[in-house]
Amino acid sequence: MTPTLLLVAHGSRDPRFGDTARRVRSAVARRLPGVSVRLGFLDLDTPSVADELASVAGHCVVVPLLLAPGYHSNVDLPALVDEHRRGSVVTTDVVGAYRLTDALADRLDEAGTQPGDGIVVTAVGSTNPAAAQVVRRRAIELSTRLHRPVEVVFATRLGPDDIMLRNAIRRLRTAGAHRIALSPYFLSAGLLTERVEIALDRVVSDAVVAGPIGTHPALVDAVADSYRSAVTRPPLAPVISQF
Repeated sequence: MTPTLLLVAHGSRDPRFGDTARRVRSAVARRLPGVSVRLGFLDLDTPSVADELASVAGHCVVVPLLLAPGYHSNVDLPALVDEHRRGSVVTTDVVGAYRLTDALADRLDEAGTQPGDGIVVTAVGSTNPAAAQVVRRRAIELSTRLHRPVEVVFATRLGPDDIMLRNAIRRLRTAGAHRIALSPYFLSAGLLTERVEIALDRVVSDAVVAGPIGTHPALVDAVADSYRSAVTRPPLAPVISQF
């Protein structure tokens, strides 16, 4: 029996997030024909991860649609798996453990960025140092690929009078940037991406805003690769001979 793939998304009150997560599920299902691809949310949307886990009787691979490690991947999700799994479950790294630089670069290109633009990568922000490290690593990769200055600003830590964003833009200007481009390290547009966009409009008048990662092929590849790698490891490995 082919293991089920359960995508785990954070969840949001903003319906755009749920719509995006469902589009990702559909894209992954097309990439992995013959695999049952399901989607559960940790909070604020349905179906819940708990309900999805409880409904899978056989082997299951859980792939967190999270762009950086944190409380949800390290505490919430393992607890849910332990409580609600019915069969063998393997949980992979968050998809942000993979290089999603291609997705960020392509979204910037789609938005019409130019060689003289300085880039602000924005992400949620977390108390987990590993999460910030992942985001900063993506920013370094993006800067290396595009040969442009890149700064990181966390959407939940803009500071009084948007000081963190203003300082980032000041550093980009000092590095020679003529225009500012915003690169959201988010799965979907939502309230946090809009918070940063509004703040950016208060600081500069001609910024370029790229779209979120969404269903970019790099993300779909990351999920598919995570699944394929997981089914070759115990306790799921014996199932492979039946494919």
